[in-house]
Amino acid sequence: MDDLDTREWLLTNGLGSFASGTVCDAHTRTYHGWLFAALDPPSQRTLLLSHIEASLEIAGQVFALGTHYWLNDAIAPQGFRLLRSFTVDPVPTWVWGDFPGQLTRRLILPYGWVSDRDSTSSLAQNNTSSCFRHQTLIQYSYAGSEVATLRLRPLIGDRDFHHQQRAEPEVRFSQIVGPQQLLLQAIRPGMVGTPWHLRWTQGNYEPDGLWYWNYHYPAETQRGLADYEDLYSPGYLTAVLQPGDQLTLEASVGWPESELPLLNHSLFTVAIQAEQQRLAHDFAAVLPASARALTCTPPEKPPELKPSDASHLWHQLLRAGDQFLVYRASITGPTVIAGYPWFNDWGRDTLIALPGLALATQRFDLAKGLLQTFGHYCHLGLIPNAFPDVGVQPSYNSIDAALWWIEILGLYLEATADWEFLAQQYPVVQKIYKAFIAGTLYNIRVDAADGLVTWDAPGVALTWMDAVVEGKPITPRRGKPIEINALWYSALRWASQWAERLDKEAVTNPETLVNQARRYRQHADQVQASLQQFWNREQQYFYDTIEPDDRPDPKIRPNAVLALSLHHCGFPAEQARQVLQVARDRLLTPYGLRSLDPADPDYVGYYLGQPGGVAPQPIRDCAYHQGTVWSWLIGPFVRAWERFFDTQDSEPLPFDWQPLLDHLQQQACLGSISEIFDGDAPHNPQGAIAQAWSVAEVIRHWPGRE
Repeated sequence: MDDLDTREWLLTNGLGSFASGTVCDAHTRTYHGWLFAALDPPSQRTLLLSHIEASLEIAGQVFALGTHYWLNDAIAPQGFRLLRSFTVDPVPTWVWGDFPGQLTRRLILPYGWVSDRDSTSSLAQNNTSSCFRHQTLIQYSYAGSEVATLRLRPLIGDRDFHHQQRAEPEVRFSQIVGPQQLLLQAIRPGMVGTPWHLRWTQGNYEPDGLWYWNYHYPAETQRGLADYEDLYSPGYLTAVLQPGDQLTLEASVGWPESELPLLNHSLFTVAIQAEQQRLAHDFAAVLPASARALTCTPPEKPPELKPSDASHLWHQLLRAGDQFLVYRASITGPTVIAGYPWFNDWGRDTLIALPGLALATQRFDLAKGLLQTFGHYCHLGLIPNAFPDVGVQPSYNSIDAALWWIEILGLYLEATADWEFLAQQYPVVQKIYKAFIAGTLYNIRVDAADGLVTWDAPGVALTWMDAVVEGKPITPRRGKPIEINALWYSALRWASQWAERLDKEAVTNPETLVNQARRYRQHADQVQASLQQFWNREQQYFYDTIEPDDRPDPKIRPNAVLALSLHHCGFPAEQARQVLQVARDRLLTPYGLRSLDPADPDYVGYYLGQPGGVAPQPIRDCAYHQGTVWSWLIGPFVRAWERFFDTQDSEPLPFDWQPLLDHLQQQACLGSISEIFDGDAPHNPQGAIAQAWSVAEVIRHWPGRE
């Protein structure tokens, strides 16, 4: 590996804690580190262990294995030149050589949801006797013909995962050294940091506190953000290794309540086995009996997808999807991290991802738990777009989360026939309908003239195209957005269908349900007729939005495709086919759909503004929905295409899954799918390195799963 390979890896623990870094071992982001602990799961993510600097001495010669960027543009040491291989499966594994011997390092984050009832229990199984574990295990293995000395220097911090740490005089780190363990805690004026401890299986530790200044994070430079920090080293560990020896370390949040037994090498193997058993348990209905390990090969020549690879790729997708499923302490239930490394759990993203993450994988209890939680937090007819932390009110800044909730509830019921759950949740459906009719926050209401949903609130963006820069929405879409009203139509059809079903089982007041079913059906008929206002005959496409002053917006965006992909579709087939053909020609790429037609004067082909250029954050955010490719949108495109075109005729699905699967295996975050891609070729991956709905839509539709 003569070049710096900055592709990334990701480990998670089911609580929001994570570890992440690069193949070459250099940290390029503020979000790279070996233990970001979600102290209030999945929130309050805090960097504790950044990395461990390693050097190996053999026969008097010292080999520095680390690789770091520095603020003066230097790269030192250059341990990547000694790196012989990297694999991501079953855990990130580095092998260094080019010296008399070989050193292997492996990392794992054990699953953090520990249940007294069942160590492999699903997140859907709420258990008040469960506890949290935020822990990273690191294991070194030495192979060679001579005795070697391994020196390890931990680099630590105590900071929010969005911000860098500085070596300020008032910041100190206390350490208490015990037998093969070290207790650590940051101390600042008026406050103390998170207590945590580091343990090891062998070696001598020497306290030697010092700061390392000016680590540089070039990925943050590219994003126009703060790009350097200082890290503290409390000391160093020295271990003499005979050929075949191992050295295992454990970094864990909290101080041991009692004296722990000495750390054992087998803990690492047990952690891998426990994770494999957990995944086999949670995906028992859909996981193949076996899966092969994935070794990363150079990105310029990814392997071809062969039939024998299908089960392995399916295993990869399932594991990638599982990384987003976490426990939220404030609601004592499951939620979904929208993306790593910087996003939290969001309502809209969770609901859109749920069919792929839970229904396609037959984790129905998980889907039910998520829907139940959202229904519980319905307020003024709206579903939270952000779950609350303890003592914090939910955020309801979304017009579509409530409508997505109804849509996904329908898909869940179609998959499970759980009509008892329908009876429990039907009052929430009624609450949403009544609130939209009467009017609710952000002037969200139903226009009595045509039955469509409209909204008008300056300074906010309530649809999924929600970028706001310096208080100004880039794509405000006020008025009547196309996909919102398609969701509204589908919701009305679901509601009518459910009222009719509940009427058959009603013991009291069945006439009420009959009347409700009739009202929903009549309203749906009105909306279906009114949806024709969106038809742009000239472009043979749907208007994206009808603005509050009734002016239609003719921009060609993927929201028209989204409108055609829902369970109940209110548009005629001929219009739908024309829309999909336009989307195919103007929006479709190998990685998803562009957010804007390249012919539009507002189109931006590169998320960073210029090919390979550096752009400040506002410019980047302005491009977010102005041409950027969103990979999750391939799911709606596939659903719509397969609905309106017979794949056996002259219009087969015009999409090849291979580039997206190559991306999963070989680009950006190895083993996951990026949030977005540049609109222009070569469509470089951008944004979050792993995005829930991106992975979920591939799980939902990739034919290889069968």
